[in-house]
Amino acid sequence: MARKHTLPTKYIFVLSCVGLVAVALIADFLWASSSRYSSHYLDWSLEKSIHLTTSTNADKVKDAKDKNPKVPKADLPIYGDLPAPQLEWEERASAPVPRLDGAAIQIKDLLYVFAGYGTIDFVHSHVDIYNFTSNSWGGRFDMPKEMAHSHLGMVTDGRYIYIVTGQYGPQCRGPTARCFVLDTETKQWTDLPTLPVPRYAPATQLWRGRLHVMGGSKQDRYEPGLEHWSLAVKDGKALEKEWKPEIPIPRGGPHRACVVVDDRLYIIGGQEGDFMAKPGSPIFKCSRRHEVVYGDVYMLEDGKEWKTLPSMPKPDSHIEFAWVIVNNSIVIVGGTTEKHPITKKMVLVGEVFQFNLDTLKWSVVGRMPYRIKTTLVGYWDGWLYFTSGQRDRGPLDSAPKKVVGDMWRTKLHLL
Repeated sequence: MARKHTLPTKYIFVLSCVGLVAVALIADFLWASSSRYSSHYLDWSLEKSIHLTTSTNADKVKDAKDKNPKVPKADLPIYGDLPAPQLEWEERASAPVPRLDGAAIQIKDLLYVFAGYGTIDFVHSHVDIYNFTSNSWGGRFDMPKEMAHSHLGMVTDGRYIYIVTGQYGPQCRGPTARCFVLDTETKQWTDLPTLPVPRYAPATQLWRGRLHVMGGSKQDRYEPGLEHWSLAVKDGKALEKEWKPEIPIPRGGPHRACVVVDDRLYIIGGQEGDFMAKPGSPIFKCSRRHEVVYGDVYMLEDGKEWKTLPSMPKPDSHIEFAWVIVNNSIVIVGGTTEKHPITKKMVLVGEVFQFNLDTLKWSVVGRMPYRIKTTLVGYWDGWLYFTSGQRDRGPLDSAPKKVVGDMWRTKLHLL
């Protein structure tokens, strides 16, 4: 029988020690390499975040990085935010339901709030009324069954509210060309002549005795429309049977403010492109597409030629019912701006803008309680109000999240 050869115990001990030393050296090398990589990655990330901030805050963050590479996240400015004075906001009675892409019209101390998404799969088909004086909601009533539920064009003459086209149904369903009038004193609805073609969120205003409808998105919900039509109206009735073509707008698209002041028609902000229905989806499920948000401002005073005015402080969309006129200034609250260049997520707006019509200059007059889009805005007795919309994910995340019905107000002091 062959005999087994075994190493003496002392040799086994020596070999074990050598092995342990080798493992330690390898681990130390890997740790050092990992540390160098982690440090490089941290510096690259911080550099990227600084590059994406507004120029006003960039130097401040860079100094903090140089002194301490572990800058607390809360100290880093959020992409897209502009420097703005802090306003004192107070919360008021919340709307009966949350709304996104709803519509609102103010008549005296009443704010009529229409339609909108409750969720992506559910849309409202009624009107709620907020009383600024009593801080209360009431007087709910239904809309016509044929009326659009979001992306509406809407304007008032002080009694009658004219409602034009819009999206019919939830998700990304198609638009309707149906148009209506609401008599706010009797709560009666009547029909208006159908728009030549359906549109999503067209700019809408009353100007020189005519109801003007401009732009919006075409029937695919994506392609910007440039068409401009008008219809003679008076006391809630159409004086013509068909819409008349007018001078096209310079840049098309939905979700822009449309204002008449001193016999001049203004078009402000907006976007080109929007979510589309996913091809073949039986529920018209929304599918994301490329969008371009802009801050262009155009003015029409002779009916023949659009004039270009100074652009907004930053691109802004989803502001069709987010404006009021105060002291010969147009005040705009919230909205959406250009998407984040890295995450590609939608970026909400948290500033209040003023466009002084005497100087034709823009300024940032305040910051909101949070960033939010499709606000429904009113102004009463020196107070600026907004309600509803889709707010951000928090102070450090400007992407949209929760649809809300909150009502806020602040005392507005304009220079």
